[in-house]
Amino acid sequence: MFCKEYFWQILVTIGGLFVIFVTLLIGAFLVYKGSDTFFKFHHTLQEFLGSANFAPMDNASSKGHVGALIFIVGSLCVCGLALLIATPFALGSSIFMTEISPKFGEKFYRPMVEIFAGIPSVVYGWVGLTVLIPFLKKVFDLQVGHSILAASLVLSIMIFPSITSVASDAIRAVSKETRMAAYGLGSTRWQTIYRVVIPAALPGVISGIVLGLARAFGEALAVAMVIGQTTALPKSIFSTSKTLTTEIAAQMGNAMEGGEMKAALWTMALLLFLISLLFITIIHKFSKPKGE
Repeated sequence: MFCKEYFWQILVTIGGLFVIFVTLLIGAFLVYKGSDTFFKFHHTLQEFLGSANFAPMDNASSKGHVGALIFIVGSLCVCGLALLIATPFALGSSIFMTEISPKFGEKFYRPMVEIFAGIPSVVYGWVGLTVLIPFLKKVFDLQVGHSILAASLVLSIMIFPSITSVASDAIRAVSKETRMAAYGLGSTRWQTIYRVVIPAALPGVISGIVLGLARAFGEALAVAMVIGQTTALPKSIFSTSKTLTTEIAAQMGNAMEGGEMKAALWTMALLLFLISLLFITIIHKFSKPKGE
């Protein structure tokens, strides 16, 4: 029995170390490939982050422009608006599942929400392209329905299940004694929810929101189908634009290996990797018990 337990302990440890090794390997590879923009083609970090002029040469000798500001701003606008749309609905759904109707929520509502998480991105993009785009075009009297708003609405539906699941788990984890103490002091159900339960579950709720934001930043296909794919800074929510992921997906297969375009795309991928690490750090910070 001791040998068997020791074997599984070693196996799990090796598996954990392997995951860490793969993550570090991916990070090192992105640093190696993404650094060509600065060391091989001699662009500056300020130019990459602060310039909206993106016109790299698709060869290894000429020098163009690699300003990624358009894609960074596009990503921030789309993901930020999607988060603003999805968070209230996700938080309301979490409260409904755990506090208002827990039996119905656990048996019927939660499975329905989790179905959304399993739908492929291309389905969301196709529905957005065929249903949402004509609807926005007609309602707002636009020349084209493709826009930041369309991409944000599609993304908000995609991140809704992630935020809802994590937030509901955090709310459910609040002890029954905490609720009973609030009721004992004369609080109504709603007062208990928004003055006691939500504040107690806030670290987990914030973790869910950050997880949804990370999911939004990494989405490419669905966003590419509805955002319009215009290389321009967005001026309003009805503007067409691009994001970091849509530009990488659109150009990576056609760019010449070793060329300036390829190097710029790898640098964008490195930026996304660093953003993901930032989100993970934030999640760990908020998920830690108080006092640690």
